[in-house]
Amino acid sequence: MASLRAAGFPPMLLIATLVVPVAVALRYLFDTPPLLLFGVGGVAITVLAEWMRRATEQLAVHAGPAIGGLLTVSFGSAAELILALFVILEGHADVVRAQITGSILGTTLLGVGLACFVGGVGRLDQHFARPRAQLQSSMLLIVTLALLLPAVFDRVEMARATSESERLLGEAHLSIGVSIVLLLIYVGYLVFTLVTHRDVFSRSEADEAGSANASGEAPEQAPWSLATAIAVLVTATVAVAGCAEFVSTALQSSASTLGLPILFLGVVPLALIGTAADLFAAVGFARQDKMGLVMSICVGSAIQVGLVIAPLLVLISWALGKPMSLVFPSILDLFAIAGAVFVIRSIAADGETNWFEGLMLIAVYVLFALAFLFVASPG
Repeated sequence: MASLRAAGFPPMLLIATLVVPVAVALRYLFDTPPLLLFGVGGVAITVLAEWMRRATEQLAVHAGPAIGGLLTVSFGSAAELILALFVILEGHADVVRAQITGSILGTTLLGVGLACFVGGVGRLDQHFARPRAQLQSSMLLIVTLALLLPAVFDRVEMARATSESERLLGEAHLSIGVSIVLLLIYVGYLVFTLVTHRDVFSRSEADEAGSANASGEAPEQAPWSLATAIAVLVTATVAVAGCAEFVSTALQSSASTLGLPILFLGVVPLALIGTAADLFAAVGFARQDKMGLVMSICVGSAIQVGLVIAPLLVLISWALGKPMSLVFPSILDLFAIAGAVFVIRSIAADGETNWFEGLMLIAVYVLFALAFLFVASPG
């Protein structure tokens, strides 16, 4: 174990990685029930996503602040994107839209909630710099408006369009247009935070790291070589693709076996599979009293889902011949996303959190999960 730590590979994460060959064996060597394959494959993706996160962090250290920041935001949600693409290929575009909703709820309500609760226990309150948090909450508001627009358009077109094909064509064109605009906004956001205003938004995180080191915490280092970081990232990405295929093929049968709505599996299990690495990282930083990093991770992940993952899924799905629109058929999806954004903007407004605020955020997430559990028919 000591030699593994010296090499920079966490022993517990290495042990957890054994679930990947187990998933492969269950898929190809045994007649495995779909529910078991779904569960083991999901755990494997969660572990691999953590490897991808760590490898990206190592690359960021080698590449420097600007390129490193770009790498971090580019690969931060790669596992989630890959999983969603395989679900689309299985013909479940509605589940992917539910997964988008669940990812935003999971990283904001559940992620921030767990971090506030765990970090707040034993402390009166915790603080973070407001400028970046407020900018990110404003970006989330833009995401909400962009996701509301296609749904409103769909309801207007249902009354106006002369045929179903005309309405669907309008949805397609609007979804593609909205996706392109969202991606352009994200490019501008990257330039703003990583180039023109990099010093403004990196200062608070540097201060947090400095205060942690002053309190006796060892500074972070980059024990991996550049070649090792690249190899780990490529290997983990390929493995995620394989495990995503296992999970997507077992999705429908798992929902039937459990007697649960398939959309619920998109909102909760699939979404948490893709965001688990962010949630674990956020809780770890909260225990170190680095709430600025917590907000950057959780809210930044939700921004990636809305401004990058969702638009890319629309554009790639059309290229693959499995078109997906941004029209959320359920008002509950839109209400849940809007509610999460409202709550996060309230949290970001005063620059401080406590354990009770965390408990309330977790409770709201559970309420939304219950609503999605009962809103649709099983299977």
